[in-house]
Amino acid sequence: MQKIRSKWLKWSLWGIAGLVLAFALFYWSVYFGLWGHIPTQKELGEIVQNEASEVYGLEDKLIGKYYLFDRQSIPYDAIPQNLIDALIATEDFRFYDHNGIDYRSFFRVFFKSILLMDDSSGGGSTVTQQLAKNLYKRKNYGRLGIAVNKLREMIIAKRIEKVYSKEEILTFYLNTVPFSDNTYGIESASYKFFNKRAKRLKVEEAAVLVGMLKANYYYNPRLFPEKSMQRRNTVLHQMVKYDYLGEEAYDSLKTLPVKLQYTAYSHDEGIAPYFREQVKKEVEAWCAANPGENGETYDIYRDGLRIYTTLDARMQSLAEEAMQEHLGKLQEQFEKSYGKRAPWIANANMTEEAVKRSEPYLSLKQKGWKAEKIMDSLRKPRKIELFEWGENKIVDASTVDSIQHYLKFLNTGMIGIDPHTGAVRTWIGGINYKYFKYDHVRQSKRQVGSTFKPIVYTTAIENGLYPCSYFSPKKVVYEEYDGWSPSNATEKEEDEFVKYSLKYALSRSINTVAVKVLDFAGIGNTIAMAKKMGIDSPLPEVPSLALGTAGISVEEMAGAYAAYINNSRPVKPFFITRIEDKEGNVLAEFRPEERAEPAFSEHTRQVILEMMKATVNEGTASRIRYAYKLNNAIAGKTGTTQSNKDGWFVGVTPNLVTVTWVGADDHRIGFRSTRMGQGANSALPVFAGFMQKMNKDSVFDPYTKARFKAASAVVRFELDCEPVIESTFLERLFGNTDNMRKKERRAERKEKRKEKKKKKKGFFKWLFGKKDKN
Repeated sequence: MQKIRSKWLKWSLWGIAGLVLAFALFYWSVYFGLWGHIPTQKELGEIVQNEASEVYGLEDKLIGKYYLFDRQSIPYDAIPQNLIDALIATEDFRFYDHNGIDYRSFFRVFFKSILLMDDSSGGGSTVTQQLAKNLYKRKNYGRLGIAVNKLREMIIAKRIEKVYSKEEILTFYLNTVPFSDNTYGIESASYKFFNKRAKRLKVEEAAVLVGMLKANYYYNPRLFPEKSMQRRNTVLHQMVKYDYLGEEAYDSLKTLPVKLQYTAYSHDEGIAPYFREQVKKEVEAWCAANPGENGETYDIYRDGLRIYTTLDARMQSLAEEAMQEHLGKLQEQFEKSYGKRAPWIANANMTEEAVKRSEPYLSLKQKGWKAEKIMDSLRKPRKIELFEWGENKIVDASTVDSIQHYLKFLNTGMIGIDPHTGAVRTWIGGINYKYFKYDHVRQSKRQVGSTFKPIVYTTAIENGLYPCSYFSPKKVVYEEYDGWSPSNATEKEEDEFVKYSLKYALSRSINTVAVKVLDFAGIGNTIAMAKKMGIDSPLPEVPSLALGTAGISVEEMAGAYAAYINNSRPVKPFFITRIEDKEGNVLAEFRPEERAEPAFSEHTRQVILEMMKATVNEGTASRIRYAYKLNNAIAGKTGTTQSNKDGWFVGVTPNLVTVTWVGADDHRIGFRSTRMGQGANSALPVFAGFMQKMNKDSVFDPYTKARFKAASAVVRFELDCEPVIESTFLERLFGNTDNMRKKERRAERKEKRKEKKKKKKGFFKWLFGKKDKN
């Protein structure tokens, strides 16, 4: 019996020794990197994590991010103590006492997780070990995966403790730990779930975020608020247990609901997505041209840049609301007006052409596919989500169906700028960035209609036209331009026996008068004036220029109209003020461009501004007063293009110039009637709704309560004339000035033909060797 016991003891000792030896060998195999490289202390001290670049609006309001991983780092002193307490109490209450490994927890996990291969046995990992896991992701090592990964993390954790202090480890951990909804780091999580910086988190909010760490999906407060609340209360109870929170405070906090202010910083969604895309383009261009001190180019997705802009986030939100409210209603009216005869339905060629311009078609064509095969592929139906105002719909549809569906939508471009500096306050590039990527503020150039007329009138007054000059609205045929003749909205506006003052004609947008004013000013002079006002788009040298047949961007128009507020100087819209690195060091600063010379005189500026005030008070934009009840100081101009394809409105206030365009992306689709498509109905309501919303918030008083400076006594005198006068008896009898001008034009053309004949005759004499007598 004694021999058996001795033998059993001997084999037991040999077994234990074997296990210890096996574990030692296993441990050293991990330590020396046989299962994969383990970072050295030097490598750990040089860790650089990818960080999201952040975009800020006015008052340092975070409006967006650019990232591969939604992460933004903060220093230790920006982390609230209640968050640290919640983390220590819940995840590692002996954090300050160990050197990276909590051996009590380790042996529990060793026997359950490693020896018994029980992956559900629970944590045991310290905060430092979790940091190691976050930095160096686990790998699949088969049945030994749990053991290998745990040992790797322990070894790395001990090395981390030798390199960093406890505060640095906490900071590192909280800046890298993953939260719900693909969010990394406490600052990003705080912004996403509570729309505030981490340092402003309340204790119950901190407990919600710490509670997620146990299981990101299961305790996601957006998806499972009840489970999140239960987990939050567990965290709060742990804080009580370890004397970080009092019983009384716990009792009051545990009954509170989980209140989120969820803010997703998706590239396609959120506030000002078109604006953020333009910021990205400009910053990427700056990065490419301005490498860092080490010669490496900054990466907007990795380097945690901080980009400060001029956008007013609150104002932007109101502008987006106003746009969505109006465009949703207008779209319904637009579709109803066409019924089953809508061009995007009835015109098969329109759909086919749109398909051939689409990215899916061009992508397959580039691969060498033939047209018939491409179309067959694009006609295959599948489950697809289609944008609709109100609520999207999921249907069985093909790519061709989808393209046809999106042809029907009216789109928009809207910008609001400070007319004194050009600082962009609002930027809406379209109705929905996720489905319509094209930016209608900067990229799109559409015919501007009557919004070009103030530039024509400005040129004429600068060239000597008296503000109270009168013009007949009667049609004139411009034979030298293929018999082109402009017309007005109604026959009443073409009465040959009346004359309109400039103020009346501009405020009522009389086309025939605008062309005559252009004729006085000169097409070349008008184009030169437009250039001086910051319009760089090509302008046609034809009389129809007066009616806005040129394609100009929303952004250009805003900069030009700013001149009527900014002492006759146009502005160049800008939106980035500075770029910082992740440490807060300023890399670049940007200031508005200043024009030394005014584009026109102060006298002209006041005259045109008074005329645009009349447009709002009594002219084509008067619904601002009678329908929207806006009493703000507003000047403006409506614009409508041929076949009602483009609707425009420019709203000018003392401290904000807002330009709005509305129309279909396909130039062949217009409104069915002028009543619906005119700028006063399609574009003006967006501006009016925007102003109504700003009027309700006193924070916008600097914009809404500002007043124009009074015009000079001279300007008031020059504009003090009858808006409409009737032709005199002699003019009716012998023809008015327009008829005289037509005769003059005929005489001029006759003289030009004579000159051409002379030159031609001289040429033939030279050709056949005969000399002129002279």
